[in-house]
Formats: sequence, structure tokens, C-alpha cells
Amino acid sequence: MFSVIFPGQGSQSVAMGKNLYDKYDFVKKLFIRADDILGYSISKIILEGPKETLDNTENTQAAIFLVSYSIFETVKRESKINLQNAKYFAGHSLGEYSALAASNSLTFDNAIMLLKERGKAMQAAVPKGQGGMLAVLGTEINNINEILKNNKKKYECFIANDNSVGQVVVSGKTNDIYLFSEDLKKAKIKNIKLQVSAPFHCKLMSPATEIMKNEISKTDFKDSEKNIVTNVTAQEVSNAEEIKRLLISQIESPVRWRETILYMIEKGTKTFIEIGPGKVLSGMIKRIDKNVNIISINEDEDINKLELND
Repeated sequence: MFSVIFPGQGSQSVAMGKNLYDKYDFVKKLFIRADDILGYSISKIILEGPKETLDNTENTQAAIFLVSYSIFETVKRESKINLQNAKYFAGHSLGEYSALAASNSLTFDNAIMLLKERGKAMQAAVPKGQGGMLAVLGTEINNINEILKNNKKKYECFIANDNSVGQVVVSGKTNDIYLFSEDLKKAKIKNIKLQVSAPFHCKLMSPATEIMKNEISKTDFKDSEKNIVTNVTAQEVSNAEEIKRLLISQIESPVRWRETILYMIEKGTKTFIEIGPGKVLSGMIKRIDKNVNIISINEDEDINKLELND
């Protein structure tokens, strides 16, 4: 039994998806369609960079979705594997939009338009340089929560991503993140400041929530054809109205990725197929459960070699 997963921000690289773009007309058409919908050339940013422009949240979210969706369509058309036989679809943060488009809850056009607005709103929610994110490595989430709770008068930080065993990401204002990092260093807990432009998945994103509540509410969603395991609850959902509600909550809620993966494993998933640029999610899953199979697909060569044994 297999499930399909889609990556989020941090998986991007200049020229991602280029081999599929060069080889398949239907991929080229998706890139052209995206340019038309967005009103600027996301294709050029993806294929040529520069990296700084691609890494701008406003561009990154639509770019990763476009490449993930293009890979998904290529697998559908060019491999013998029927992805609709997957037990579940899931995505990390913006990857949830890829999962929803792949399961026909959301059209390609609506998904990329929503992600343009989402990226813009999240970028604008906190002025650049006034917020950040910190990856905390090698310790339990309960331990991090305890440190935050015991020091809430000193700094206010929030769990943003529970990615895997020993990898938790925390968001907050720049100075709060700095003070928290200093406390972690004193406790000999490894931490790395992430190169992001805003403190995602916490209450500092509330201005973005208001914008996206309006955008999502007026967008047409259908019940998904596959059960989606969502970031907010780490449970499955397929109802259109519930999906919309959870996407609005997702902006300020922690990404419960570790629990999402464990849920799918408990329900019988033995293989995960990561569809999209990079192999970030595959690395996370290896730390969650070494016994499951993981297949990363981001190039034509990966699609040609794709085989399932379960």
C-alpha cells in the first residue's frame, strides 16, 4: 500500500523541472498556463533564476506547486503506476495545495492563484527582518515546549513544524528567536537559523489568515477524490468545506508532519512516493520510520525507474 506526498517551501532550486519542460509539450503548456494566470513569467524564474527571486516566498509557493503538479501529470501519463490507487495524498504546508489539485478538489488554475495570494500575504504579514524561524535538532518536541513554557516572559516563540523525530522548527520575532537560540546553545541543543523571510505557521501570520480566509472562501472546491491527511489535524479529510476550513487554519497552525506520516503508516502505508522538487520529505520520513520504503520522483529518469513492490 502506498501514499503520495508533496513538498513545501525549501525544496526549490533553479532549473527544477527543466528536463520535463524540455521533453514534454503538456508540461510546457502547464508552465505557459501558469504564466498567464499569474500575470508574470514564473517559468523564467524557475528555469533561469536568479535564486534570490525564486526564494522570494511570493514566487516560491507557486513555483513549487507548478513543478510538483507537472511531475504528477508526467507520472500519470508516462508511468505504469496509477497514482489514484494511493491510500492517501498529503503535502507539507503549501504541498497540501499540490495534494488537493492532484485529487481534483482544486483546479490547477485555482491552486496556483491561491498560492500566489498566500505567498504574498505571508510575506507581507511581518515586515522583512522582523521575524524568523529556527530549526531545533536532536531533541524531543516535549522538551522544546517545556523550554518555551518556562521562558514565556523572556521570549515568545511558537512550534511551527514538527517535521520528524529530532527536527522541530520554531517561529517568532527576530529578537525572540535569538534569545531562544542562546538558551538552546547553553543547554547544548543544536539549532540552525533558517534562511526564510518570515515566521510562518504561528499567530504572527494572522494578517495572512484574514486575507486567505477571503480568498479561499470565494474559491470553488470539490470533495477530494482521495483522502487527504492534513497538516492541521494529522487526520484524513475529503469534504470540500472541511478542507477549506483547514486550509485557513493551516496558516497559523503548526505543520504536524511527523504525526501525519505516522498516521498513514498506522493505516497501512508501506511506501511513500514523494512527488516534487528535491528529497526533503524523504529525509524526514527516514528519521520517522526506517522500515518504510521511500521513492522520490523529480526527474524523467525517476519516472522511468518507478516500480512498486507492494
